[in-house]
Amino acid sequence: MEFLELAKKRYSCRSFLEKKVEKEKIEKILEAGRVAPTAVNYQPQRILVLQEKEQLEKLSNCTIYGWNAPVILVVCYDKNISWKRKYDGKDEGIVDASIVTTHMMLEIADLGLGTTWIGSFDPEKVKETYKIPENYEVVALLPIGYPTEDAKPAAMHEKRNTLEEITFWDYIN
Repeated sequence: MEFLELAKKRYSCRSFLEKKVEKEKIEKILEAGRVAPTAVNYQPQRILVLQEKEQLEKLSNCTIYGWNAPVILVVCYDKNISWKRKYDGKDEGIVDASIVTTHMMLEIADLGLGTTWIGSFDPEKVKETYKIPENYEVVALLPIGYPTEDAKPAAMHEKRNTLEEITFWDYIN
């Protein structure tokens, strides 16, 4: 599929079938995250794959979202190895984890699966629940599954600003 077609086709899916996602597909999704660009190629991303019912249920203590997806990825980055900008010390780990997450989201769509980026969660509860090391920062939760027949993009999905509204050429006025 052409990239822009894939990017436009992808939407935030919040309704999943009770159908297991094949391990081969999960591995392709993880590979898309593995090859994503990161600052100085430090690759600080760390991804926890949740697929056992007991592990998925524990996540309900950390967020109200999840939509009974059969797989949820917990996307983190390791603060000890992420690149820090020398001018102001800004940690680029959150940017790296975001790029990784976006690559995985696009692979998920390309595989005919659905997902959405969950940002509304208690990161400390996630770390405590899954014994995530203190030096890891949790950035996103990605529920993954086969969309239900009635799954569709949200009403605002097609609303986009024009290029003129978001682009400045050579200077900002």
